[in-house]
Amino acid sequence: MPLNEPALALDPDPRSVQEARRWVAAACEKLGRDDLVECAALGISELVTNALLHAQDPISVRVRGTAEHPRVEVSDGSHEPPVMPTATGDVVDEYLSTLGRGLSIVAMCSVAWGVAIDPDGKSVWFEPAREPHQELAPSAVPVIHAAELDRGVVDQHATAVIDLVRLPLERIVDMRRHYYELRRELRLLSLAHQDHYPLAKNLTEVFRRFEHSFPSTVTSQIDDALDRGDDTVDLRLNIDPRASLVIEQMLDLLDLADEFCRAKRLLSLARTPRQREFQQWYFGEFLRQARGESPNAWPPTQPGAKHVS
Repeated sequence: MPLNEPALALDPDPRSVQEARRWVAAACEKLGRDDLVECAALGISELVTNALLHAQDPISVRVRGTAEHPRVEVSDGSHEPPVMPTATGDVVDEYLSTLGRGLSIVAMCSVAWGVAIDPDGKSVWFEPAREPHQELAPSAVPVIHAAELDRGVVDQHATAVIDLVRLPLERIVDMRRHYYELRRELRLLSLAHQDHYPLAKNLTEVFRRFEHSFPSTVTSQIDDALDRGDDTVDLRLNIDPRASLVIEQMLDLLDLADEFCRAKRLLSLARTPRQREFQQWYFGEFLRQARGESPNAWPPTQPGAKHVS
């Protein structure tokens, strides 16, 4: 199993708990972290059980973070955050109580844990401890909502009109999912392990500047097209021409993240050539048109341009 193994999809079946335990144990052993197997298996059992009982399909398991600080995640299709355990009262009573029992066990088997919510659902994650402990590990970060973006107000007196023509919705949804995952990955590293990964904080700042300058109407127009069942969508957007620098930084960040993934400095998957080609075209259109060039519809039609199907 490579360190950046794709997510394990689970069936809505009780046998999926054992399947997830074995898969996560094998991932820890592959990382050379046999010391984490016991807590990883306990935590994943509770999270998968909770997902099967209370969440919605699809349910999947994956290991992210880094080799030094691996993070186990269970994702599902629900946007409802789980009931959070508290450290008040008798720890034994908290451990044995029905309400919140799953997350209490996770908190006892982890050094940090948390929840992230994005347009596709939520992920509950934890970093396994070397052995279970009596004190509940606090959530390392508050619930992260991908939709809570720090967007600025576009200056209507200094904007460039951007036309994105024939955007394939399947690819734009895939790009949005990759963006949210990478954004969340870097934010978690910067919040939970800032001393170990100072670069993650700097890269998170690039995301913040990007979201502050990027048009907020993109998401709503794409969601409207998806609700209509369209295959493609044409977008007309206004951006501040000064945002070009931030977009160039985002392109560099995406390439850097790919290098980190291939070097296994991040336990995430690098973009496929298909994903990278589309993202370069997408962000490249903002840069081209901000310079006054004409729109270039997808797929690219420039001489010599390659298209990966």
